[in-house]
Amino acid sequence: MYESEQEAKNAAIGLLARREHSRKELMTKLQPRCQGFALEPVLDLLEDAGYLSDLRFSQSFIRMRVSQGHGEIRIRFDLRQKGISSEMINTSLEEAEIDWFEQALELYCRKYRTAITPQDFKERSKRMRFMAQRGFSMEQINYSIEQSANNDH
Repeated sequence: MYESEQEAKNAAIGLLARREHSRKELMTKLQPRCQGFALEPVLDLLEDAGYLSDLRFSQSFIRMRVSQGHGEIRIRFDLRQKGISSEMINTSLEEAEIDWFEQALELYCRKYRTAITPQDFKERSKRMRFMAQRGFSMEQINYSIEQSANNDH
C-alpha cells in the first residue's frame, strides 16, 4: 500500500522507467494501492515534469505494434482501450507516416510463403480472417493477396 503521494509517485516513476504507460494505465495499476489520497495530482505532477506523456506513449505503442505486424484498425482500437483520445491517435498515426498497404503485404508474405489459387476459397478466407484480426482493412488485405500472387513472393 502507498500511504503517501510520494510513495505513489516513486512507484509510478519505477513503472515509467521500464516502459511508457498511458495515464489511464498508470491510474489502473496504482489506484488499488493508494489509500487516503487522490492519485490525480500525482499523475498531474508526473505529466508536468515530463515523466508521463500520452503522446509519447502512443508513438511508442504504434512503433511496437507495427513491428509486431498489426494494422491500423487494431492499433486504433488498442490505443482507445489504453485511454488515448481519438485526436491524439490520429496525430500519432499521421506522424508515423506508415504505408499500411505495404505493412499488410509484408506481413502476408512473411506469414504465407506460397500463393493461393483463385479457386481455393477456403484458404483465401482463412488468410483474410488472419489479416483482418491483425487489424488490416479489406482493401489492404486484397492488395496484399493480389501483390503476393503477382510477385510470387
